[in-house]
Amino acid sequence: MSVIGFYNSSLGIALSLIWAFFLVWWWLILPFIFYFPAKFFHFWWIRWEIWYKEQKWILLELIPPGEVLKPYLAMEDVITALWPVYDGANWRERWCEGEMTGGPFWITFEIVSIAGQVHFYMRILKDQKDFVSSIFHTHYPEIEIFEVEDYTQNVPQDIPNDTYDIYGEYLSTDKPYSYPIKTYKYFEIRPEEIDQEKKLDPFSNLMEAMVKLKEGEQLWYQINLTPITNNDIPWIDEGRALADKIARRGEKLPRQSVIGEALKLIFLGKQPYSDETKAESVIPPEMKLTPGEREKLAAIEAKTNQLGFKVFMRSVYIYTKDAYVSPNKRIPRSYLVHFGNETQSMKDWSKEKTKIHYFFRRRRLYTRKKKIFDLYVRRLPPLFPKMWGPGNMIFNCEEIATIFHFPSNAANLPAGVPRILAKKFGPPPNLPV
Repeated sequence: MSVIGFYNSSLGIALSLIWAFFLVWWWLILPFIFYFPAKFFHFWWIRWEIWYKEQKWILLELIPPGEVLKPYLAMEDVITALWPVYDGANWRERWCEGEMTGGPFWITFEIVSIAGQVHFYMRILKDQKDFVSSIFHTHYPEIEIFEVEDYTQNVPQDIPNDTYDIYGEYLSTDKPYSYPIKTYKYFEIRPEEIDQEKKLDPFSNLMEAMVKLKEGEQLWYQINLTPITNNDIPWIDEGRALADKIARRGEKLPRQSVIGEALKLIFLGKQPYSDETKAESVIPPEMKLTPGEREKLAAIEAKTNQLGFKVFMRSVYIYTKDAYVSPNKRIPRSYLVHFGNETQSMKDWSKEKTKIHYFFRRRRLYTRKKKIFDLYVRRLPPLFPKMWGPGNMIFNCEEIATIFHFPSNAANLPAGVPRILAKKFGPPPNLPV
């Protein structure tokens, strides 16, 4: 038998054996093919169709006091106190009961303007009402909290239709979430020397814009918070890795420098390292940072030292066809521009906003409008049924309090903003019985 014949016969026998094995054991490949699709649909079913529908939600309206001396610090402490609603799920709770990471123990703050009348809402689980109310009354003794009907049910649920139309967008960060936004400390540089009424508060600009909406216009702005740990999403590890990169920690002398110094030693008879190089190597990497790098490093490290929340924000502008005012649909985005800096900025997430440029534009635009309206009403994440991905951010308590807090002096705000201007007092002690 020739070599070729032997090779062909051996190859044929090997292929025959492989084919025979495949015919008998082909089904072993199926688990590897269908594992990820099966996992996706299993979690979709057990989380959203079983466990999530068993949860009872309520909507609270918050009427803030007429004066808040420390609006940012008070709200930051409230957000910190709300973080313990976190409940990490173990393996059985995730796979067998459908419990989600950190939730749905999420909290939703909502700022709503209906024809110029502004409302503050908070959506929570029903059994959290006493816990949440006690936290707010501790920090805002004069606040009023009422359980109300869901305002999203006061408009037709088939929007967009012949009467109503909608514009919606998700608001997200421009850079990775490890970079912090500009927080309230920038607006309160020297709080001990600035009168409270003269401090900068971009929230007042948001209120001014929302009260100018007219009949037939509604603006809904939603901030969804889910407490997380570093085990759920390694946001602290990523922040520290970014800080180490900026600080050049663990930086070694480049290979080219080592080779260059060795050549000097061999061919030129010079010392392998000059006095300048020795002095440079003694200086810690942190001392070589520019002022901008040092400021960026401090901000990143300060962010990772606080409790974290997974956050997504969306806004919808609902209007009758004859009441449309184009700038009003971008009010939340214009508000968030205040918190941008050289390392982080806020923008709209273009892939999910109600604007289509190419191919089947009318049909795709209609579908996207229906989707963002439905997800807003149900308070579901932007990539539903996924919990994490584009459109989501991670903020700490300081960043959240910067974006959402109560006005410092509601008496100076327009008439459409709710506030309690009269303080409550108990009955006089000498009242006859």
